[in-house]
Parts: sequence; structure tokens; C-alpha cells
Amino acid sequence: MCCRYSVGMSPKSALKPKSEPLQAEISARPLALLQWYDRHRRRLPWRAAPGEASDPYRVWLSEIMLQQTTVKAVGPYFEKFVARWPDVTALGRASLDDVLRMWAGLGYYSRARNLYACAVAVTRDHGGVFPDTEEGLRALPGIGPYTAAAIAAIAFDRRTMPVDGNIERVVSRLFAVEEELPQAKSLIQQLAATLLADTRAGDSAQALMDLGASICTPKKPACSLCPLNEDCTARAQGTQETFPRKAPKKSGTLRRGAAFVVTRGDELLVRTRPEKGLLGGMTEVPGSDWLAGQDDATARKQAPDLKGLSRWQRKLGVVTHVFTHFPLELVVYTVKAEARTRAPEGMRWVPVATLADEALPNVMRKVIAHALD
Repeated sequence: MCCRYSVGMSPKSALKPKSEPLQAEISARPLALLQWYDRHRRRLPWRAAPGEASDPYRVWLSEIMLQQTTVKAVGPYFEKFVARWPDVTALGRASLDDVLRMWAGLGYYSRARNLYACAVAVTRDHGGVFPDTEEGLRALPGIGPYTAAAIAAIAFDRRTMPVDGNIERVVSRLFAVEEELPQAKSLIQQLAATLLADTRAGDSAQALMDLGASICTPKKPACSLCPLNEDCTARAQGTQETFPRKAPKKSGTLRRGAAFVVTRGDELLVRTRPEKGLLGGMTEVPGSDWLAGQDDATARKQAPDLKGLSRWQRKLGVVTHVFTHFPLELVVYTVKAEARTRAPEGMRWVPVATLADEALPNVMRKVIAHALD
């Protein structure tokens, strides 16, 4: 077990030159982390087995998918993607529509468009080989500072420390970082870098990720099992569950709208959203604008204009969905169209039985389920 971190020493002081004994204590942490990781590492479909080289494609794909999404949710999608497109060149030669269909249900759809753009760029400009430096990776579409550092460390063993939510939590507790997020990110990044081993940078990063996911959890962390428990300032103070400090979240203004579900026998009327903007390129049923303070009557006037319709029926209740920047409430109207009713311009009929093949975002899946219930 590594030695005790001096309780009461400020996080910033931990970055200054140390006396030889204290420096030895701090240097012991990366080794303790790697020893713990070698015994307790998680088995993940994108993670290389011990002793095997990591596949940059699988690392990149998993990191994009894991943004704002859980490991549990990502697993099946990752498996589907690598089965369909086993390398970046195969993905780069696919169509955006196919990628969006495969992504449907995973949320944050700009990631899917960026994923595709990146695959195209790597295939076209780099011969299907990912750059092996942070700088080179950041030049690719959809790869920001964290993702570049994660790929560089895990896939290429570059000595850099990516800081995700798990690592943020571990470091903020270990050093008792009082500054609130997001302002504390720079300091936490510097402190996290002190936990890098001289070698095995990728394993150092994954060790901290696994520690945060399995031991240093948001609630009720299992401190007695932590390899750094004797060094943890927050644990010594009994305040570990209060970290990281976070500024109060600002919730966006509620927006309202209407969704119009039109069926023609066993078919459903849908359209494709514009490429740019929220849910760009995804499939949806016709609907009104989503606006704050919009009343039902105004939203109802934006129903699609079709001939031969029976009367619109409003479903009881509303469909609710929360986007990153705002919550949404949708009133759902249903109607049945005659057999020969043509789809309005920009819309199309699709069999209900094949909806699983459409790039439907979760909010539209909720709307359709509510309408057809």
C-alpha cells in the first residue's frame, strides 16, 4: 500500500517540488494503481486483453460512443458496429444513413455524424490509419482534447492522462479539490497527470477509469477496497461523498410541441430532419416546432396537410423527453389515412414492421409507442 498523502496540504501545493520522502510517497501511487488494475481490470468488448496491443479503431469507436452514455448502454451498439464495420476503412465507405440507423437509440446524434466524418477523413486522408499523436488526432472531425488524449494513451501509449467523469471524481476526492466544476477542470487535469506511471500510460488511465466506475462511485464509495485509500484526503476528512464540488445545474426552459402520427394500413408517415441542427438527419413523424410557451392550438395548426383524413384524435397524456439543454413535452395526435393517400412532399410511408431499420431518435420512439399503444 502506498504511503499517506499529507492531509491538509492544498491540491495546488501537490504540484510544487516536493521533499524527497514526500515525492516518494506520491510516486508510489501510479504503481499501486497498476497493481490494482492488473488484478481487477474490467472486461470490456473494446479493451485489449493483457499483453495485447490495443486496436486504435476500437478505442476510438468506444470513446465516441461512451460520451455522455453508460458502458452498459454502449456494449450492444459497439458489438453491432464492429460486426458490420470491422475497421475504420469499412466504416468510412459506408453511408451516413446506414450509420445513423445503426446509431438510433444511443442518443446525442451529432456524435454519429462526427463519427462518420472522422472515419471518412481517416480513410481518405490517412490511408485508414489513425494518427498516433494528440495533435494529429485532434485535427480529425469530432475528436476533442479528452478523446484525443484517451486514444493517444490507450491505443498508442502516449504519456498523457485523459480525464473523464470517473477520473474527475477519483482525483477530486484524492486531493480534496474544493474548487467547483467546471472551473476546477484545469487543476484536476494537472493533478491527474501525477498519477501517470513512467510506462503503461494507457493502463494508468484505464486503472483510474475502472477505479471510479467500480470503487470510487458517486454514492457510497467502497473506500476500504481502494488501493489509494490511505492517501485520500477526502476520506481522511470523511467528506468523500461531497466531491467533486459542482456548481448548481441550470435547467433549460421547457419547450412544447405536437407530434402527428398518421397511419395508412400497416404504414406510418415519416420524414427526415434537416442534416444540420438537433437530431440532424434522423427520422421523425411530422410535428410542430418545439417552442417555449407554445400552446396546443398553435402547435395543432402545424399538422401535415393530407387529403382523405378522418378526424385527428388527441392521445391522453404527453410524451416527455429531456435533451441536454432543455426538457420537452409533446402532445400526440393520431389519424388514419385512406389506402391511396399520397405522402406530402418531403415525407414518405414506411411499414411499421420495418421501423427498427429507421434512424429514429429515442424521443420519436416514445411518440410512436405512445400513439400505437
